[in-house]
Amino acid sequence: MFTTRPDLVGNFGMVTSTHWLATASGMSVLERGGNAFDAAVAAGLVLQVAEPHLTGPGGEVPILAYRSDEDSVSVINGQGTAPAAATVSRFVELGLDIIPGSGLLPACVPGAFDAWMVLGMRYGRLRLRDLMQYAIHYAETGVPVLAGMHKSLSVVAELFLNEWISSAQIYLPSGAVPAIGSSLCNPDLAATYNRILNAAERAASSREGQFQSARDQFYRGFVAEAIDRFYATVRILDTSGRRHGGLLRANDLAQFEAREEATVFAEYRQYEVHKTNTWGQGPAFLQQLRILESLGVDAGSDLGELVHLVLETAKLALADRDAWYGDPAFSDIPIDALLSREYAAQRASMIGSEASHHLRPGSPDGRDPRLPAIAEVPDSQLDQWSSGEADLGVPHNYTPAQAFQAWYGDTSQVDVVDADGNMVAATPSGGWLQGSPVVPGLGFPVTTRGQMFWLSEGLANSLEPGKRPRTTLSPTFVRCNGDPYLAFGTPGGDQQDQWPLWFFLLHTGRGMSLQQAIDAPAFHTDHLIGSFYPRRTRLGVVRIEDRFPREIIDQLRGRGHLVEVAESWELGRTCVVGRGPDARSLFAAANPRGMHAYAAGR
Repeated sequence: MFTTRPDLVGNFGMVTSTHWLATASGMSVLERGGNAFDAAVAAGLVLQVAEPHLTGPGGEVPILAYRSDEDSVSVINGQGTAPAAATVSRFVELGLDIIPGSGLLPACVPGAFDAWMVLGMRYGRLRLRDLMQYAIHYAETGVPVLAGMHKSLSVVAELFLNEWISSAQIYLPSGAVPAIGSSLCNPDLAATYNRILNAAERAASSREGQFQSARDQFYRGFVAEAIDRFYATVRILDTSGRRHGGLLRANDLAQFEAREEATVFAEYRQYEVHKTNTWGQGPAFLQQLRILESLGVDAGSDLGELVHLVLETAKLALADRDAWYGDPAFSDIPIDALLSREYAAQRASMIGSEASHHLRPGSPDGRDPRLPAIAEVPDSQLDQWSSGEADLGVPHNYTPAQAFQAWYGDTSQVDVVDADGNMVAATPSGGWLQGSPVVPGLGFPVTTRGQMFWLSEGLANSLEPGKRPRTTLSPTFVRCNGDPYLAFGTPGGDQQDQWPLWFFLLHTGRGMSLQQAIDAPAFHTDHLIGSFYPRRTRLGVVRIEDRFPREIIDQLRGRGHLVEVAESWELGRTCVVGRGPDARSLFAAANPRGMHAYAAGR
C-alpha cells in the first residue's frame, strides 16, 4: 500500500508532532543528550509558538509519561481548574444559560506550563535553558504562517482590530493578516520566557531549582499578576454578543499544581490501553474497545460491517461520556462499572444492523443517567440555545467543520520515544489566539476551556470552583503482551477518541503499518453533545472521507446513517511513536493532512 511518508524505523530516538519545527526541536534535544521527557518539553513549548491557533502558553495539556527504569506509566494532569469565583449562580446573574465560547468568562487556570515544567523537572536530564531556548528562538525570529493560522486570523481580524487590540498588536503586526508563508514573531512571548528563564537561573543553581523557580514565576509571580490585572479590569466582547470581565484571579493560579496521577486502562486482546481519568474523554476509547470485544469484532470482519459497528459503539461510549464523565475529585464516577466487561456486554446488546438516532447513555451499577438539558433541544432550535449571537465573528459561508477549526482552533500533538525506551504522548491545546485576547505584556491569551462546563446543577460536569472541566484532550499509551508499544494522539475535539481508535484497529486488527493506518481514509460520528460552545448535537450524522469505497458509503446510508462525504484528506490527524520488545527498534509516523505534521528519528 502506498503511504504519504515512510514508516520510520531506528534505534536512537523518534519524535513526531503536528508541526515540523517542534519535531526538529525535539530531535535536537535527543541529539544533545536529553531523554524523551526533555524532548517532549522542548517540542511542546515550540508548538505554542508555531501553532498559536491550536495551543499556547495559557492552555492545557494532558501528558502520558512511560518511564522505562520503573516500567510504569502515569499522567501529568495539566488541565487547569475553574476560578474560585466561577459559580453557576454567577453566570445566572449575568443572564447566561451556557458559558460563552470565547473571551474572559470561560477561562480556567492555564495548566500547560506547569505540566511541562513538572515533566522536565522530575524525569528529564537537561537544564531549563536547554529546553526553553527553542521556543524563545522561534518567538524572537519568527515562524512561518501556515494556511490554518492564516484562516483563523482571517476569521477574527476585524474583531482584533476593533475590540481585542492587544491581540492585534501581536498577530496583526502591520494591521492586516500576515500572508501565508510570511514569518510571524512574538516579541512579547520571547520577553516573557526570557524573563522567566533568566530569573530562574539567578534564583537557583540546581536543575530542579530552576524548574521550580519557573513554576513560581508563572503561577505566583509576574505572569499571574499580569493575568489578574487584565481579567479584573477589562470587559471584552465574547460569543455571547456582550462584553464581560473575567473571573480568573492570581490566587487561582497560586493554588494550582499539575498533578501526577494514575492512568485508567483496559485490556483488549493482547493490548493494555492507558488513558487519563474521566476529567478527559479518554475512557470512551476504552469503553468502545470493550464493546467491540463483546461483539466479537475481529480482523476479518467485513469492512462495511466494521465501520457500522465502530460508529454504533462510539455513539454508546460518547453518550456515557456526556452523562457520566467529569472531574473525579468532585463527582462519584462509576468508572469501574463503565469499563467492566459485564457492562460492555449490556451495551453491545443494544447494537443492531440499523443506525441509532437516539442518545442512549447506560446505567452502570444500576444508576440512572442524566444528560444535560441540551440533549432535549431539537436540532432545529439549537441556534437559539445560547444567549446572544452564536459564533460571533464566524462567516456564514463556513461549514461547521471549518468554523470549528478557524474559531475554536483545535489542538496539537507530540509523541516521543528514546533509546532507553521512555515514551511520551501529549496533547497540548487551549490558549488559542482566537479564543481570548492576549494578556498585555505576556504575548499570549488564556484558555477558554471552561466553556465545557454545564450551568445545570448536579451533573458530573457541572461548573464548580476549583473543578476541572471534562476536556476532549486524550493521549494514548499502549502495552502489547505486557511490553510498552505505542504512544499516540490527535487533535480533533470530539473526534480525539474516534480517529485514533480507527487507526488502532487498522494497525492491530487489519495488519496495517503505523503510517498506513494513519494514511487510511477516516470517518467519525457527530452523534454526541458537542463539547464546545454552542454545544450542538447532530444525531445520526456520519462524516466519512470520499476515499472510502462507494459501496461502503452506500451501505452506511442503507443502514440509516446520515452520511456526509468529506474531502479525501480531511479527517484524522494522528501522530504516533512505537517501540519493539526491549526498545531494540523504535518507530514513528505522522499525519499528512494539513501539510505540517512531521516525524523524525534515527
